[in-house]
Amino acid sequence: MKTSGNTILITGATSGIGLALAERFEAAGNTVVVGGRRRDRLDAIVAEHPGMGAVELDVADPASIAAAFDEVTASHPDLNVVITMAGIMQPEDLHDPAHLDVAEATIATNLLGTIRTLTAFTPYLAAKPDGVVMTVSSGLAFVPLPMTPTYNATKAAVHSYTQSLRVQYADSPLQVIELAPPAVQTTLLGQQSDPSAMPLDEFVAETMQILADEPDVEEVLVERVLFLRNAEAEGRHASVLELLSGRH
Repeated sequence: MKTSGNTILITGATSGIGLALAERFEAAGNTVVVGGRRRDRLDAIVAEHPGMGAVELDVADPASIAAAFDEVTASHPDLNVVITMAGIMQPEDLHDPAHLDVAEATIATNLLGTIRTLTAFTPYLAAKPDGVVMTVSSGLAFVPLPMTPTYNATKAAVHSYTQSLRVQYADSPLQVIELAPPAVQTTLLGQQSDPSAMPLDEFVAETMQILADEPDVEEVLVERVLFLRNAEAEGRHASVLELLSGRH
């Protein structure tokens, strides 16, 4: 992936990693469109960053995805990159049947939202010589945090789906990248002040450096996520799961 000269849509970009990446990509010389559900947040971001575009987009709503596709490809026909950042993360008590509401919402946003967004945009991007889709999984795709079981499961599914997407589109110019963050200091699960989470600026800076250094990268893995990503291969899965279980 080239790091400048792109036209990039980032879903779920009104806060956290999505917004931070949008700012970094714009500063690097890209045209950026931020997607999100809240019009007031989108308007505030565009007011602060006049060069950015914005589109209302709820990835849990198929009609919203279809409308966003039409709007973005009409206003930015040079669109060549989509980053599927939108996601939710909530704790669940699996003893309580009420957790099913959280599970269904998480699947609708994190997994179906990713699949539906890719289904809408991927053929358009695959027709471009420099088309890129970047999915967003998590270090927890590889070792789960037991307090967020459905979140972990959706991210494991996104990892697997991304691998299949890459294989099926291997006959096209499309580059398929997976971004797998560790815990990052954002409002996701209230981690903005968690000293054990990676500072947001550090995560985004390292991510951008990886993309610059490795233009053909398939998985963007900052150093801090390797503890989770490589746990199975290094024979540490059980001990890391036990460690994460202490947060339940």
